[in-house]
Amino acid sequence: MGGPDLGLSGMNLRFLETFLWVARLNSFSATAERLHTTQAAVSNRIAALERELGIRLFDRDLRSVRLTPEGRACLARAEEIVRLAQEFQGSVSARHALRGRLAIGAIDSVVHTWLPALIRRIHQTYPCVELELTVDSSLTIAGQLHRNEIDLALIMGPVIAPEVESLTLCRLPCSWYAAPAMDLPPGPLRVAALAAYPIFAFTRGSKPHQDVLRHFADAGVKADTVSNFNSIATMMILAADGLGLTVLPDAAAAAAVAAGRLRRLEVSPPCPAIEVHAAYSNQPRNVIAATVAAMALEEARLQAVA
Repeated sequence: MGGPDLGLSGMNLRFLETFLWVARLNSFSATAERLHTTQAAVSNRIAALERELGIRLFDRDLRSVRLTPEGRACLARAEEIVRLAQEFQGSVSARHALRGRLAIGAIDSVVHTWLPALIRRIHQTYPCVELELTVDSSLTIAGQLHRNEIDLALIMGPVIAPEVESLTLCRLPCSWYAAPAMDLPPGPLRVAALAAYPIFAFTRGSKPHQDVLRHFADAGVKADTVSNFNSIATMMILAADGLGLTVLPDAAAAAAVAAGRLRRLEVSPPCPAIEVHAAYSNQPRNVIAATVAAMALEEARLQAVA
């Protein structure tokens, strides 16, 4: 049994997209915010779609919105229609015809390496796509993706969920860095020799923070002080001022090293690399997010070659 016929005669594709977002968010107000429109516009679109189909899609009360049995029967077909329409537009339209708003969540390590090149390429290739950028920890961004607050996540580690597509982008080599004038033992250093210095690490609980703690634990020592930050720029400034040591992606620290503000330390064993992934929802599949994820893979590979 296939449910109601969702042919597009007289039906606006935007109404179907609105239906899918209300079904996912269970809220007219949250859908209006997500689609950058008014709650009245969302309500009108749903009412028009219900009139066109001759069924009631949602049960509404003052506190919640729930799919009716008829609405649930329509859901899979609506997702398929929207997905096919997006893929058709992406495959046959001129590049300037691909338009919309793409909300991206990115970790700081990406911001300080190849994200500027990616944004430049998006603007050049798809000038009608508007971007919204959030910079935060991987854990926070993954939660935003799960709550449909962003379309594309550029984070550490894959997002494992049936409704999410995940793509491995790159590995960012990392090293220990300090101010050139900082008083450190000469020559190559063992990790244990760093434990007495103040350490500036990534956000508490993040994988890079855990890697730093494990780095010392494997050497049989514990760092005296480990301070946590969600900003590479802040970590670089503090380290350049001689206030402590920090672990940074080599690509992010390159300019500061070239300018003489930081120096890369030879430390054994070396720091683990940061593995970056792109993740986006496939329910329905967002063609813009998928396209930009593929672009991100190309830019990350170019960064690795440079």
